[in-house]
Amino acid sequence: MDLKPELLRGIYAYGLERPSAIQKRAIVAIVKGHNVITQAESGTDKTTTFSVSILQRLEHDVRSTQALILAPNRELALQTHKVIVDLGDSMNIQSLACIGGTNVREDIAKLRDNGVQVVVGTPGRTFDLIKRGALKTETIKIVCVDEADTMLSHRFKDQVYEIFELLPSGTQVTLFSATMPKEVLEFSKKFMRDPVRILVKKDELTFEGIKQFYITVKKEGRKLDALCDLYKTVPITQAVIFCNTRRKVDLLTDEMLGRGFTVSAIHGNMEQKQREVLKEFCTGSTHVLIATDLAHGIIDIRQASLVINYDFPTDCEKYARRIGHGGRSGRKGVAINFVKYKDVPTLRYIEEFYDTKIDEMPPNAPSI
Repeated sequence: MDLKPELLRGIYAYGLERPSAIQKRAIVAIVKGHNVITQAESGTDKTTTFSVSILQRLEHDVRSTQALILAPNRELALQTHKVIVDLGDSMNIQSLACIGGTNVREDIAKLRDNGVQVVVGTPGRTFDLIKRGALKTETIKIVCVDEADTMLSHRFKDQVYEIFELLPSGTQVTLFSATMPKEVLEFSKKFMRDPVRILVKKDELTFEGIKQFYITVKKEGRKLDALCDLYKTVPITQAVIFCNTRRKVDLLTDEMLGRGFTVSAIHGNMEQKQREVLKEFCTGSTHVLIATDLAHGIIDIRQASLVINYDFPTDCEKYARRIGHGGRSGRKGVAINFVKYKDVPTLRYIEEFYDTKIDEMPPNAPSI
């Protein structure tokens, strides 16, 4: 790939020995300056892929912001920033994570004084810094939108579009996404010229290594009892329980704590200190994380071997992203879905769409 020697030192020190399939294809295209749309599941080296590409594209002598990476949540932004710092350890690169819940004045001071070359930010804080004039866009030459399907959903779409309207024309754009909904393709048409498409075909997107089961629950009120029954039959080491709403996360967390279970919870409406519960989960202080779809892109939860969809996801993309945590990087995993009668058509559609089979939960617990 003709990468810089100092970047290669960082790559090997990081523990990467040879490029993965996605790295072979995407790094070369990005380094050549192409706009790139890459479909890649979480856990398939996508973060290191765009991090290596961006570090290779940087001009060391230019002490101003050259690269912008947008992430949908604070945790993912911090993780990506750490990857940039680790890979660029021998390159004397300045990277800054700009996220909500931190002191905006400190971000402004660092941007103005320290010659930050890479900014990893959430949309809200990034747009705020641009509007304040602290984050200068005229020297930005490459932008990466991570988790693009989430970033271009209704929650973030307007902010992302506003940021891109303020970037120099001709800025290189890279999109990384687990799925390719119409919002991503619409965005690419507006802001990307002749993009190279590195897409996973539908029949290549499999759940190999993940055992999938469903449990029929007649009423919403029966879910909690069914979950507690699971604890008696399934050996839970590390598990993520997904709910569809923040309110449900809070309610289920209170119920579980009330019944004596040790759990952590995370959703987008929590304060930064509350969201640090991820550390408890990652260090093993708690074995169960109750979450909204906010958690799907967070690198730290990949050790979870069990995913429970307490609320069945509303579409194929969410299902793929959630249960991917149970079998990332070739690991084995189990996904258990609580299904009400109204969810059955969605379940059958997911089976057909991904050419997979979701079996009824057997009386004997699956090995995890």
